[in-house]
Amino acid sequence: MNGVRLAIVYYSTYGTNHQMAETAAEAAREAGAEVRVLKVRETAPEGVVNGQDAWKAQAERSAHVPEATLDDLEWANAYLFSAPTRYGVMASQMRAFIDQTGPLWAKGALANKAASAMTSAQNPHGGQETTLHSMNATFMHWGCILVPPGYTDPVIFSSGGNPYGTTATAAGEPLKEETRASIRHQARRLVEYAGKIAAS
Repeated sequence: MNGVRLAIVYYSTYGTNHQMAETAAEAAREAGAEVRVLKVRETAPEGVVNGQDAWKAQAERSAHVPEATLDDLEWANAYLFSAPTRYGVMASQMRAFIDQTGPLWAKGALANKAASAMTSAQNPHGGQETTLHSMNATFMHWGCILVPPGYTDPVIFSSGGNPYGTTATAAGEPLKEETRASIRHQARRLVEYAGKIAAS
């Protein structure tokens, strides 16, 4: 083991970010990390969720996934957050979870941990990059060490060329293989640098 305890925290309406989280978890475990895959609490009314077949189906598919808690964030020494884009920023469900982290931030329990972010949108210019920036801004407030993929592997170019974090252009369908490859690279890179931080 490399001492990395990775919390992969996601929100997914139709399944894309859930797929992204599971892909990252597999790669991170192969790289030697202890991993918790965690979803954030659904804040939309139950009637709204049940009123859309795809949304309801994803809620049922992910019913077994534990909900993220502040204890999970304190346990982890590395973070990978994944949430869909909503009007150019992260989905409100993820923001609601983040807004609960004040007590951990106040005592420095989120600082000096490696962090990275992923997102999805229905189209390539639907705010994917600004969503990643919004998540990275949170990590900076926490005092995290950002570990973006950058252009550190050729797969970044084939998957859309986003150096800030993997982005998927999808609407519930299976992820493209080049997107999965980009996620795997990002997860391995995060584990690598989280391990260096943990060892320092």
